[in-house]
Amino acid sequence: MKTYNITYPSAWTAEQRQAKTLALGFFDGVHLGHQKVIATAVEEAKRNDIKSAVLTFSPHPSVVLRDQQHVSYLTLSDEKRKLIAACGVDELYIIEFNEELAKLSPEAFISHFIDDLNVSHVVAGFDFSFGHRGVGTMDMLQNDTSRSFAVTTVASENDDQEKISSTRIRECIRQGDMKKATELLGRPYQLTGTVTTGEGRGRTIGIPTANIVASENSLIPGRGVYAVLVSSEAFEGKKGGMCNIGYKPTFHGDKKTDMPSIEVHLFDFADDLYDKEITVEWLAYLRSEQKFSSVDDLIAQLDKDRQDAREITSGTHNY
Repeated sequence: MKTYNITYPSAWTAEQRQAKTLALGFFDGVHLGHQKVIATAVEEAKRNDIKSAVLTFSPHPSVVLRDQQHVSYLTLSDEKRKLIAACGVDELYIIEFNEELAKLSPEAFISHFIDDLNVSHVVAGFDFSFGHRGVGTMDMLQNDTSRSFAVTTVASENDDQEKISSTRIRECIRQGDMKKATELLGRPYQLTGTVTTGEGRGRTIGIPTANIVASENSLIPGRGVYAVLVSSEAFEGKKGGMCNIGYKPTFHGDKKTDMPSIEVHLFDFADDLYDKEITVEWLAYLRSEQKFSSVDDLIAQLDKDRQDAREITSGTHNY
């Protein structure tokens, strides 16, 4: 898949102007609903023997439209690109969302990003909007009899009669409902970060941990203890583990820092991971973070957590 990073206005190349079917959307998480939109575009492109493409934006429009300083993404740009590529897409256009683009009228958006790009078929979800203040809609495209391209509006993808959405998935992750998040994403939620020096206390109680600084703008799951799978260039395959997110009240009392710590204990692994990048897949929520009356009580609970997490990560326990 070829990736193009575009700032409006752009002069399209001859290669970019080849006929294509184009899927439009922000696609944060590339969840089951997004996959349905992209798959529709890919299938349509194959049917007509033309290229399939996805057009998305960076950063999230709320950063510009609402001056939102911090946005928590389900998928950062590199992971999003890989997930879209895995859908079989030929081209990815990442459009810088800035104030100039935000002021673009729906008609100007169509002219530049559809007509000038030689799009023969547009595919998007029923709730996709574009142009200044989002006044451009899929109904507008469908009802435009002067357009030179076909339009397919993809209905919402639901489970239990409720729409699958990035907002809903973020809420699941914040609440620790990893089972539902996995169902809606079509895979476990992933978070990537760099291992940094921690307090070293885990090693002294027989449960060494990798302390992770999450990549900027990553969505941090809710406080608690989780069963996880971990991958890294430092080792082959995926390793099971358990992760605590929180403020370690047994040692720090009620004192809280700006951000909770993310500490991962890997099973059957003792090598140094400092300064290494690791990716954590969140499989299941085990329990809330607790304050124990003694270190011995904490160790006893962690031993139980480790047993539970081993069963989940090895596939011997149905979570």
